Amino acid sequence: MEITENPTKVTLWISYVLQAIIALFFLMGAAMNLLQTETAVANAEELGYDTNSLHYMGAALLLATCIYVIPRFIVLGAILLTGWLGGAVATHVIHQDPIGVVLIPVLFAMLVWLVVVLRNKSYHILLPL
Repeated sequence: MEITENPTKVTLWISYVLQAIIALFFLMGAAMNLLQTETAVANAEELGYDTNSLHYMGAALLLATCIYVIPRFIVLGAILLTGWLGGAVATHVIHQDPIGVVLIPVLFAMLVWLVVVLRNKSYHILLPL
């Protein structure tokens, strides 16, 4: 089944707004890790991460987010961000956090991929909605 129809302008704008919101959240997280804010350090210690790894985690998140906002590389960026969010899910499961906390990164990953699907109709085959 081949889909040749282009997304509507409304669909494109919805995807742009969602992508901007997602990117801002991830950029804020990356900046907090790179700057080693009190909140980032406290959260890292609480979740069992070495605070020395915050720079690496911030750089990885920054790189993945920058790749995600480049239209040509949006799928690669979505894959990288999904990996990042999978690590967040694993961390929360290991610490036996409430299900609501575990589901937040899952929902974020769904939003990341929703943007990809809204941009390119051919991905509707992979994710039938």
